Amino acid sequence: MATAAANGREAPSDLSTPHHDSQHGASPGGVFHVAHPLIQYHLARMRDETTPANVFRMSVRRLTMLLAYEATKDLPVSATKVQTPLAEADGVKIDGRVGLVPILRAGLGMVDQVLDLLPMAEVWHLGLYRDEATAQPVRYYDKLPAQRPVDVGMIVDPMLATGGSVMAALMTLREWGVARVKVLSLIASREGINEVTARFPEAQIYICQIDPVLNDRKFIVPGLGDAGDRIFNTVQPGS
Repeated sequence: MATAAANGREAPSDLSTPHHDSQHGASPGGVFHVAHPLIQYHLARMRDETTPANVFRMSVRRLTMLLAYEATKDLPVSATKVQTPLAEADGVKIDGRVGLVPILRAGLGMVDQVLDLLPMAEVWHLGLYRDEATAQPVRYYDKLPAQRPVDVGMIVDPMLATGGSVMAALMTLREWGVARVKVLSLIASREGINEVTARFPEAQIYICQIDPVLNDRKFIVPGLGDAGDRIFNTVQPGS
């Protein structure tokens, strides 16, 4: 179940279960904290510094699937018919174009799981890295086409720390002309969430966990370290 929050504040009880119904329009922007025992279990495995890279990647995949299930509840659909071996049956199809935007490189660890649910989705990569001296995002790769923006953009990045990379991605999609944007992150800082919701109140942000603080290196605490290094098994000794 997802609990809604606005600008970093927990929502009142009447908003604790966001209503997703394509007949009544999309859910409003805000923060959707997805709470579930399985999410807490896999988060604990990810956080553990002794968890090996293969198990870490598996936890990322499972958490992404659970997060994407919630984030896609309000996608627009239309009625269709399918033929079973016995008779005709009612069904639905997803309307419009959905574009996944992984923030390189850590976001790559979340793409396949969303594609398993939305095999028709497009994937548009956005390369950003954090300048360790300034903690600001630096763009190094952007191949979004100048024309034909997608109808729904889904930014995927395991960590939302300062919010800088996510805000850069949100600005890119805004400039591209994407009408609806969702952000899927596994862990966020309270500071980062507040920054993103203040500047992009229309964005829907789906989170498994919100941690309280950033350290002096702008890493989420308690967090889980560098998600990209742990996904791709490039953690350096002593880092």
